[in-house]
Amino acid sequence: MKVTDKELAIDCCLLAGRLMMEAGAETYRVEDTMERMARTQELSAVESFVTPTGILLSPGSPHHTKLVRIKNRSTDLEKIALVNDVSRKLSAGDYTVAEAYARLQDIQRANVMFPIGLQLVAASVASGCFLLLYGGYWSDVVAAVAAGGAGFLVLTVLHELTKVKFFAEFLAALSVALVAFLAVRLDLGTELDKIIIGGVMPLVPGLLITNAVRDLMAGHFMSGLSKGAEAFLTAFAIGAGVALVLSF
Repeated sequence: MKVTDKELAIDCCLLAGRLMMEAGAETYRVEDTMERMARTQELSAVESFVTPTGILLSPGSPHHTKLVRIKNRSTDLEKIALVNDVSRKLSAGDYTVAEAYARLQDIQRANVMFPIGLQLVAASVASGCFLLLYGGYWSDVVAAVAAGGAGFLVLTVLHELTKVKFFAEFLAALSVALVAFLAVRLDLGTELDKIIIGGVMPLVPGLLITNAVRDLMAGHFMSGLSKGAEAFLTAFAIGAGVALVLSF
């Protein structure tokens, strides 16, 4: 391969890794995908080091080590699947490196997330379902739906405005508890605890905790501990927001 082709292959691997990390993939999966893609492009000495905030890729001499920052992280399993599909097709020879890089750029530009309105409806319905799952009354479903929807809306808007995740999660949990408290006070709900539990479930970092445990089991201690710390801060923000309302 020409040097320019190998440089394009390096950029292709880094873009694939960044897209996967931003979509919530596990660290070991990102490293494995990048290294498989690199080896199919005759970069046999490749080494990668992935953290939740950055990716280092060393393709070996004479190429330079490159760094990519991870600034935004969310949960987007469809994007992970699309990147994996590109990786498999590149490894199988169905894509050239230029075609793979172009496809990854298309995935980067495309908004494959569900519309915010649909996400809001899903969070609201999930809150009502969780209330029933935890033994709540059917009469409290409307209150749980309202609380869950309010919390998710506050989280989305504040995170977009402030870019401070802890602050957005704290106020989102506070909103859930406040709506639940008012519903009970106005005789629109019965069990305050079940309504709050149902309302905060869309805010709980379940995937983040799962990825932290899987990274620790795979030996990626830095990524596992950092994701675990992030999950702890989210849980603390949720608990603090609820406790603030219940203390009055």
